[in-house]
This record gives sequence, structure tokens and C-alpha cells, in this order.
Amino acid sequence: MPTLQSVLLRRARIVHVDHEPATARGFRPRSARKADSGLTALEAELLDRGYALTEPLRGALAAAGAEALGEAGRRLLREIDELLGADRTHMPLFGGFPGSVPRDTDALYVDRVFALLLQEPEQPCVLCGTAGRVRPVSPCAHLVCGSCWDGAGYNGCPICHRRIDRAAPFLRPVPPGDHDAPRTGTPGGPLRLLCLGSSRTADAAAELTALLARRTPLSPQDRADLAVLVAHAPDGLGWLPADVPVREAKALVLGALLRDARTAEAARRRLPELLTTATDVLRLLCVWSGGDPDPRGAPRMRSVPRGLRRALLAVLDGLDVPALVEDVHRHPRAWKRAGEVLHPYEQHARHPRAALAFATLRATETSATGDLGEALLRTAAAYPEAVTVRAGTARTARPTTVPVRVGPRGLYDRGPVRRSVPRVRIVARTWAARAEEALRGDDPAAALRLLGERPGELVRRLDHLLRRYGAGLPAEELGRVLRRGLPSVGPGPLLSALGELRGRHLAGERRVFFPRGRVSRPFRADDDRAPLPGGTVAEVCALLEAEALRRLGKESRFDLAVLDSGLAGIPVPFAERSAASSLVAVPRGSFFPLPEGEVLRLFLHWTEPAGTRVDLDLSVVFFDEEWRFTGLCDYTSLRRRDDAAVHSGDLTSAPAPDGATEYVDLDPAGLAAAGVRYAVPVVLSFNDIPFEALPDAFAGYMALPDRRARDASYDPRAVRQRFDLTGDSRICVPMVVDLADGRALWTDVHLPGDGGFHSAGRHTERLGRLGLGLWEYFTGGARVSLWDLACWHAAARADEVVVVGRAPDEVRVFRRRADEEVAAFAARLRVPGAAGERWRAGGPGEAAGRAARAADGRRVLLALREGDIAPEKATGVAYRLFPGLVDGCEDVARVTAGDLLAALS
Repeated sequence: MPTLQSVLLRRARIVHVDHEPATARGFRPRSARKADSGLTALEAELLDRGYALTEPLRGALAAAGAEALGEAGRRLLREIDELLGADRTHMPLFGGFPGSVPRDTDALYVDRVFALLLQEPEQPCVLCGTAGRVRPVSPCAHLVCGSCWDGAGYNGCPICHRRIDRAAPFLRPVPPGDHDAPRTGTPGGPLRLLCLGSSRTADAAAELTALLARRTPLSPQDRADLAVLVAHAPDGLGWLPADVPVREAKALVLGALLRDARTAEAARRRLPELLTTATDVLRLLCVWSGGDPDPRGAPRMRSVPRGLRRALLAVLDGLDVPALVEDVHRHPRAWKRAGEVLHPYEQHARHPRAALAFATLRATETSATGDLGEALLRTAAAYPEAVTVRAGTARTARPTTVPVRVGPRGLYDRGPVRRSVPRVRIVARTWAARAEEALRGDDPAAALRLLGERPGELVRRLDHLLRRYGAGLPAEELGRVLRRGLPSVGPGPLLSALGELRGRHLAGERRVFFPRGRVSRPFRADDDRAPLPGGTVAEVCALLEAEALRRLGKESRFDLAVLDSGLAGIPVPFAERSAASSLVAVPRGSFFPLPEGEVLRLFLHWTEPAGTRVDLDLSVVFFDEEWRFTGLCDYTSLRRRDDAAVHSGDLTSAPAPDGATEYVDLDPAGLAAAGVRYAVPVVLSFNDIPFEALPDAFAGYMALPDRRARDASYDPRAVRQRFDLTGDSRICVPMVVDLADGRALWTDVHLPGDGGFHSAGRHTERLGRLGLGLWEYFTGGARVSLWDLACWHAAARADEVVVVGRAPDEVRVFRRRADEEVAAFAARLRVPGAAGERWRAGGPGEAAGRAARAADGRRVLLALREGDIAPEKATGVAYRLFPGLVDGCEDVARVTAGDLLAALS
């Protein structure tokens, strides 16, 4: 589990200095000079990793003294290295990569096979004939010739490519050579600023409050951070808000509080206030039992203490019965498990409505004459809109022997007598079933009226409704129902419907679906839906957008908004439940330019569990303009296209503690010149071991400035993205690279494994279909982007807007006219090339500088892809995807994409 300091460093770049100023302890000038030199060395180390100290943090470290500075600096560097992946040992198979990678992969394979099959101990080498140079390597014991195989160039066995003992005599220090020439140039990219923390408790509370206020589902990384922050929360529960929008986050927090003896009683008292649906109770039971707050993957339920069991039954009993019954039937399997630990029938007299809901779960027959049966029937009669009672099969009671007459021999028995006992079944009547029945009918007004009872469901089913009834749907009635219901619709359904409907007047080719799960495994389907009428689509979308602008108009105002048009390629993050833990949180479906540098280096590192060999492979598959397969770069093809792609070699094991590392260096310009348009990196588990079984596995990419002078080292300065490999998956596709346009699509998806061994060559057709489908889906405008959301914020909350990024040297200024509606102003902002005052700048840096000067000393809204705009003495809020100078603006509060979305609530 991560530590509090690592969580605060990653989330807010906050560093705490616990030591008192050294001057208060009689600090000597000689020690002061020593501390100054140590601080200079620390800053140099941080710059090598792409980090810098803000002035308050630098002052606190300078005043801490030499000894305290050394301790704090070592801890900080260790945490940053762990964040960047630089704390691991990175040794690819070919230690002199890329210079020492063999030119002929096929010849290398033939040599390996000959050596494996024909080499004998105490015999000359079968390849070169040299005697006395053949030795076994440890631990695989393959016979290796020291003349044929360069021990200075291999970090694994040349025959099987398994990691070998570093103390083996075969391995020799790498001699200096051309491939080890020192690196030239400095990797570009953002400089991350580190800030001084005030108090661990206060900073943890601030991050915890921000997480609990999110209105989008939490990623696995966010959920792990939440557990750490709750453990360091202030005493008492005053920090726990009455409303936690994300119900999964609510279950995680309550589960942690109920397990802690110090807060269990206070948390139990707040359950009726916080648990507002039956599914909330089920999620809490899942967390209590050690699982995720997802009822679809409910674990085996743990026993619940009597006090908590009664509290949860009381919560269920206090809910609206129709909603309670419907919620129970959404996850029947999980609720059946929950019933085993809640024992609802034991307290049926005290909690009759909860018992009724569980009685509908199995629709089992019950006696109409027993205490339980009579109580259930009485409760069912009070809620005819939620349940119905059906006659069951009349069953006979247990046989009993009764006296029937007195004869000459006295009292005797006639024998067993069976009595018939009436049985009934209590069956649920859910709103969802009635909605489906209405949508299958021929009465559009009735279907619209029923869906209007639940505006969120109406918005989710708008496409279905419009397709089902078409022109038969009364337009005026639809508009009236939408205007009445939209104010109560959540921001997620609102923007999801808007994104899906905006292009529905056009014919589509394919659809992509992302089922819920711990990893995202999309599947495609042909889009056989008929296009919707353009007028209807425009009217409905206008209503949805007007609702978004109405809500944002109630937020606080800004003097100026500065927007980066590069946000147009980044979708609003609605559901990140399966997002990989990463250095930069990028929503799935985001487009971003390739980082500056001549070489894009992909990297993979993993460590196998003890006793299990794990062979992961990093590969890149290439496609042309029409998504036709043109080749690949993997262990079967180490060099491609005149070294436009170079693989570091295939390591087939990764024992602890060193693990294994693989690289693939891509020259985008060289690949594009060779006719390659798309590159699809993929990580595969060759021997079918799931990623979740590995103690450590991550991948990512870095930007190297010079293709001629580079070596096999792992340079943390150049790391642009690093993400963990987790979940029950064997094939991960993190992104798709468009070499012609110099941009990449962040996909973060997984392919289902088909068992056996996996290699990129086996999956080229599947990867091509996947890449084409994802590319078409995310370029088709089916999702609302952060650019749309930022323009709505700016139009509704500011009268002056500065837009940067449409051209490298261009800045446009928009001012709202006196008679201009907010919707018209927002539309004008979003259209490329719209009329606005145009400023010419000398380049991207000058454009950012002009935008920053325009915001100096004002209350501003900054919405940026790159955080390179830092106005002086400004206040307000700033969103940026990638870090930059704006992080150093103390009076400008940083917000996330989820915070921008939360304003629509």
C-alpha cells in the first residue's frame, strides 16, 4: 500500500519538512555551507528527474540543517524514483542496446537452435569450432561459447534468454564503445514543481475532501489513495460530508471507518444519513467483506456484527418500497449472498419491508398461515405498486398421528393424517420491466410519460426512444418532458447523451462498447441503426446543452478565461473504474501530440513471483493508411525499416530482485517515410500468466532527444508516461500512434486471451480491427470533450475569453457582445476560426506568454492541456492535463477534470 507522503507527492506534489530550523539548535556556519552544497546537489538530482523546488520548500530544506537535509533529500529522491519507475534495475537482454542488437534476427535464431541441439560439454563450439570456451550458465545450464556470444552484450542466457546470475563468469563489464556514447541534449517535457506542505493531517484532509467531492467514478489508483487518506484523516467524522456523490467512494470510506474500532460507532450512527439506496448497503457489504464496491463481482460475504446488521436492516426498512424492491433485483446473486449474513426473516416483525424485499428475491413459495407468511402478505398488500401475490402450489403439511375413536381396547390411532396448507409467492413488479413493456408497445405518449417519471432513465434511453417511434413521437411533448426533467439529471448521463446524439443524424459504420470490469475489454459491432432526423437531433442537443449552460451560470464569475484548444482531443472522464494507475491521469480516448524528441522509447519492466517463470513481451505492430498490416518489431524482428524501430531483445524470465526490462525505440519520422501510418504497441504475457499475478509490472514511454547518442539506461528525465499492468489480463494495448500526424490516442484497453502462448504475430488481425474501431470511435465525436466543457464554463462564467493553441503562434480574444446569448457565445468559442481579435506571437512560447500577461492580476479560469501559462498575482482556478509552470501559482487553485464536471451537478 502506498504511504501518505507518496500519495501527496503524486497527487499534489506536496513535500513535508518535519525538522525544525537548524538555527534554533545552534547551527554553525560551517554546517550551513555544507547544507548549501547539499541543497545544490539535491536540486541537480531533482532536475535530472524533471522536478524543481518552489521557493518556500527550498527555504524550509535550507533551514533544516545538513543532516536533516540529507535524510529528507534521500527520502524524496527515493519516492520520486519509485513514481517514475527509476528505482528498479533496468537491464535489457542486449546491454549495449541499441548498438549491440543483431542485424539479422533469423541468423541469430538459427545459431541459438544449433547451439541448443548440438552443443556438447567438453567439445569445441559447434558454431565457431573454438575449444575450451564452452561453459554452462546459471541457472538454466545451457552451454554457451564465450567466443560466439559476447558476455558484455548479454544480460540473459543467449540460448533461452532467461535472466542469468549476475555473478556468472559469462557476464563481463560492458566495454566503452560507440553505443555507449554520452547522451547529448536535455530531454524536453514538463518541469514538475514541488510545494511545501503545511500539515500532513490538513493536506490529507484536503485531498480526501477533493476525492469525496468527485462526481465521476474513481480509478483503481484513486481508490487505493482513498484508503491511505482515510487512515490519516482528522479525528472525528466532521470531515465526512453528508453527500458523497460517487457511491463507490462512499462505500470505501464507510467500510474503512466501520473496521476501525475508534470510528465504528460514529460511522454506524451516520449510516441512515449516508446510505440512501439498497445498492449503497450492498456496496458497503462488499467492502466489509474485503472486496471492491462493485456488486457485479461481490465476494463471499463476511459475518456482520449484530449491531451493524440491525443498522443495515433498519436502513433497508426505511427506504421507499418500490425502489427497494427494484434495487434488490438489480443484483440478485449478490443480494442472495447478503441475505445469508443479514438474516432478514429473523427480524421480520421489526423490519417488515426489508423482509418483503428479500421474499421477492427468490419468489419462493411460503405458507399463508404461518407468522412469517401472514406478516409478508400484510406488508405486500400495502404496496401493490411494488409487488404482487400469486397463488402457489398447495402442499401438504408434515404427517401427524391423531386419535380418532375409542374402541374395546381403548384409545387407538387411525394413522398419519395429511392436511393441505395454502402456499403463495410474492413477485416483484419493477419500474424497469414496465418501461421495457412500454417501449415494446405502440403508444409513444405512454412510453414517454412513463420514462418521464425518471428523467435519468429518459436521457439514457433517448436514442432508443427516438429510433423506436421516430416521427410518431410528439415533439412538443418530448421537449416539455425534457425541460421538466433535465434539472434533476446527473452530469454523466447528461453529457453522455449529448455526445451520443450529436452525430446521430449521420450514418455510422461501427460501434464500440466498453463493458464494466476491472480491466477494459472493448468489443465492436456494426452500426445498423438508421440515422435520426437532423432537426430532431438538433433540438434535443440544444436542450441538453442549454441545461449545462444554465447550471454553470450559477457558479462564481471570472474576469477572464484562458482556454487551450488542445483540450478538444481529450474526452470528459465519465467512467474511469478500469483506468490503469499512471503517472499522468489521461482519460481513455485522449489524443495528445507525441513528445518532443527524435526517438520515442517504449519500455516494459516486470518481476515474476517466486517459483513461477513469467515471460512478458513488448511488441509494436505497424499498419498503413488503410490499416493493412505492414510488419512488426518484436523478438522475431529486432530491427525494422533501417533501424526506424529497434527491439532490445526478449528476456524470458524476471526473477527478483532485478526483474526484466524490454525497450522498443521508434523513430517516428523514419517509420512515416517508410509508409507506416499507425503503430500499435502491445504488451503480451507469452506464457499466459495474468498481470495481476505479478508483484511488479509496469510500462510506459519516454522521449529521447537524439537518435544517434543513446544507450540502454533508463532515464527518468525523459519519462512522459508510466502505467501499471494489473488485472486478469494477458494482452494490453495502451495506445495507438499516428506517425503521420505526430499524435497518439490513449486507449488503455485489453484483449481477451484465448489461452496458450501469446505473440504479436498471432494477434495482428485482431489488433488491426481493434485499432481501426477505436480510432473511428474516438475521432467520430461520440463523446463530449474537455474543450466543450471548458467553453461552456467560459461562456457562462466570463465575458472575455483568450484561446490559445489553434495555431502555434496565434492567440485569439473573444468578448461577449451585449445582446449575445450565452449559448451563442459558447458556440462561437467552439468553432475553429471563429471571429475574434487575433494576436500574433513569435511562437508557442510567446503565445503562452501573451496569454499569461493578459491574465496577470485578474481572477481567471485556466483550462490547459500543457500547464505552461503562469500569470502573476492572479487568482481563480486552473485545470491542466500535463504539469507545468502554472503549478507554482500559489493563489490559483488546481482542479481536476472531475471538478469541472462536478460544477454541472
